[in-house]
Amino acid sequence: MTELHKTGAAVGEPVATATPTAFLEVRDLKVHFPTDDGLVKSVDGLSFQLEKGKTLGIVGESGSGKSVTSLGIMGLHTAGQYGKRKAQISGEIWLDGRELLSADPREVRRLRGREMAMIFQDPLSALHPYYTIGTQIVEAYRIHHDVDKKTARRRAIEMLDRVGIPQPDKRVDNYPHEFSGGMRQRAMIAMSLVNNPELLIADEPTTALDVTVQAQILDLIRDLQKEFGSAVIVITHDLGVVAELADDILVMYGGRCVERGPAEKVFYEPRHPYTWGLLGSMPRLDREQQDRLIPVKGSPPSLINVPSGCAFNPRCPYADVPKDNVTRTVRPELTEVGGRHWAACHMTQEQRERIWTEEIAPKL
Repeated sequence: MTELHKTGAAVGEPVATATPTAFLEVRDLKVHFPTDDGLVKSVDGLSFQLEKGKTLGIVGESGSGKSVTSLGIMGLHTAGQYGKRKAQISGEIWLDGRELLSADPREVRRLRGREMAMIFQDPLSALHPYYTIGTQIVEAYRIHHDVDKKTARRRAIEMLDRVGIPQPDKRVDNYPHEFSGGMRQRAMIAMSLVNNPELLIADEPTTALDVTVQAQILDLIRDLQKEFGSAVIVITHDLGVVAELADDILVMYGGRCVERGPAEKVFYEPRHPYTWGLLGSMPRLDREQQDRLIPVKGSPPSLINVPSGCAFNPRCPYADVPKDNVTRTVRPELTEVGGRHWAACHMTQEQRERIWTEEIAPKL
């Protein structure tokens, strides 16, 4: 296998690469932000793959690096500056055989919106308040298609109808503030899908929506994925959302992946104490709840001063199970614990299976 490209390679510089094996492949992605207080390691060595027609759920607490990952895939970090300093990005992001981090920024802009699109967390701030919903969808369509305004407007109305906006031929001329929260989210989805992208990233797509609208939005994303055959990444802190949508789950903590695998494995045979904590803090509707939910004690780590060893060790009830204080001195690497199931923990497989079976699972 040929050597992966060098960290910090100049834009457009030819690099030796290994052939990607999936539609989307992220390899050792690092996104760091220099600040006056130190280097913020928002994403610190993340790797995963995603096939067309599949959904990956990325979960974790606020500040774990989920949204930074999505913006990195979309190429939206390189365009912005943070004070006088730019984000430091390294690794590789392959989309359908094209490496994005070393590509010309103009090429990435051409791909953005057509080959890959994003549903942002807050549609009210993502949509421009000065322009109508229809105008914004028309612009997103005409950037990638040589059509007149009338044709693009018909396409906008068609997409609004597809995502369930009533009277789309009239609502196309409304402004964002004239839509409810759920309607704005539907309009954002219409704009994201207007060019039939092959990769769709949904960043907290149901935040601040009531449960009925949440269910409608999740059903809509699932139905549209089946129709377009897109690869979908759903970024959320809500395990209920990924239970509805995801084929695979990636759990992030402190800018790194601590567990990933098929959704059923992660939900029913989790092998990392942080995943246990997330599951323990999630309400269950399929059985009677006898006890209070069990929150994860403590707070997420500072991404400037990430704890040494396992980043979760200050909050982990089982940090002293491995011998020789290894959890506080050595950072665990992802190791395979089953078919396509990986976890980064110093405890042995036998120790984790026993704790899950005897102590954790009976309480959930």
